[in-house]
Amino acid sequence: MARANEEVEALLREYADLIQITGGDAYKARAYEKAARAVGGHPEDVSRLDEKELRKIPNVGKSVAEKVTEYLRTGTVPAVEELRARIPAGVRELTAVPTLGPKRAMMLYRELHIASVRELADAIHQGRLRGLPGFGARTEENLLHGIGLMQSSGGRVPLNVAMQVAEEVVAELSALAGCERCAYAGSLRRIRETVGDVDVLVAAERSGPFMEAFTRMPATAEVIVRGAKKTSIRTTKGLQVDLRVVPPDSWGAALQYFTGSKAHNIRIREMAVHRGLKLSEYGLFDTGSGDRLVSRTEEEVYARLGLPWIPPTLREDRGEIQAGLAGELPEPLELRAVRGDLHTHTDLTDGLAGLEEMVAAAAARGYAYCAVTDHAPNLYMQRMTEGKILAQREQARRLDRAYRGMRVLHGTELNIDPDGGVDWPDEFLAGFDLCVASIHSHFHQDPAALTRRLVRAAENPYVNIIGHPTTRLLGRRPGVDADFDEVFAACARTGTALEVNAQPDRLDLGDEMILRARRHGVRFAVDSDAHSTVHLGFMRYGVGTAQRGWLTEDDVVNAWPLTRLRHFLRKGGRTHP
Repeated sequence: MARANEEVEALLREYADLIQITGGDAYKARAYEKAARAVGGHPEDVSRLDEKELRKIPNVGKSVAEKVTEYLRTGTVPAVEELRARIPAGVRELTAVPTLGPKRAMMLYRELHIASVRELADAIHQGRLRGLPGFGARTEENLLHGIGLMQSSGGRVPLNVAMQVAEEVVAELSALAGCERCAYAGSLRRIRETVGDVDVLVAAERSGPFMEAFTRMPATAEVIVRGAKKTSIRTTKGLQVDLRVVPPDSWGAALQYFTGSKAHNIRIREMAVHRGLKLSEYGLFDTGSGDRLVSRTEEEVYARLGLPWIPPTLREDRGEIQAGLAGELPEPLELRAVRGDLHTHTDLTDGLAGLEEMVAAAAARGYAYCAVTDHAPNLYMQRMTEGKILAQREQARRLDRAYRGMRVLHGTELNIDPDGGVDWPDEFLAGFDLCVASIHSHFHQDPAALTRRLVRAAENPYVNIIGHPTTRLLGRRPGVDADFDEVFAACARTGTALEVNAQPDRLDLGDEMILRARRHGVRFAVDSDAHSTVHLGFMRYGVGTAQRGWLTEDDVVNAWPLTRLRHFLRKGGRTHP
């Protein structure tokens, strides 16, 4: 079953926004934002904790714990409802526009009576914002871009949100009598970075019991349509889930068909037609006789068309069929092949767990090595100092000696300054096992400046990995406008890996950029960028994204044995600490 943590986190974030919108205490709003992050990253299900246990979570005090307990008991919090009633729903909608923010959303409502995203777009085009303080031409441009991002998402949800719902549905239906097979399909099975709706398939002789159980699941808020072959519901999170029950002997054909993509399936059906066959969700048929030839497994369907089984993450009509026919399909990186995580954070900066706790959680995942990479001092709000990072290094070295079977690497996440420089001088950087370098500010430099900035960072002999290279936040912030082919060439030339950041709101680099970078001969690091022990599990989404970019174990440095990784980290021949 899904944890309540994410739901409570959303409530606390909303309360923090409401406090800001209504002009409340900024310190109180920040306190609730911190509490929301702590609850979301807490490893235990908060619905199983009493008020005293809740207060043991960092940043969760008496008032927060009382509200969480009340919400879990009654489904509502009067303090939140009171603030909701004071604010028009449209203003809350406006706060979702990237770069706008709660206070400016309320200003627009008070000054111009703007109470929807559409009204905001109209007001920008009419020039009505120009007279307000802080709303210049550049602000209008950013707001229009943010509105475009929202509209382009089309109601799609992050990969992890859809996965949580899908796995809960699959677990419930798999437990029912008569279920021979059950799996999710569609864009979720292909690990698309966002998901519009969830497709679930069941193989069973009788559909009725599954449709009945499906409509009565606790997460069901609305039954959209119910039938013998297909039933659709909307969950309490607003996500549509479609259930199809197919005969067991049609399982393989149905799974292939409903996994997609549409473009991939069109190519597959064209191949079938050229062979005098017809492919549908029921099987592969001889056109002349009407006989069904194969249908039980995907492997059989592909084999009858002269193809190897094609992993779902490759089914996008991007050359996978030609590669299959030529015997040149890659063996995509698998989660079990990942030997370690090279980008994680602790509570020394903006993480939620201590070093020992993060290391223990990494060891529990069976890793051969893990790296802690807390933020360097130029990200000012983290208040890092040389003394703090050196004390952490000593602790990391002690843990490295204490753990058998897993090595603990000490690193840092540097900030790529506007000119491409990084925190700390070379002699200090030389003491780290590895350095990740990332852009955290000045996203709107001109393309030439952004390109020089990233290239200079890659050329730094102490920078091993460029973290979340485009800086995008899905649905909220586009990637920076740099010449990435020049950046990729620089990374290949200098032996600098590009990160595939597994945070579900980043997935950066994305699959299309990975494909471009791979052509330059770049190496990659698939990292969780974990800020809590729970976030270590995001690695699965990074691996899925890497698969979509056709990456293999040989492409990914943290799928390598430690000896080979250490050689790679000795960039430019520098000595390892």
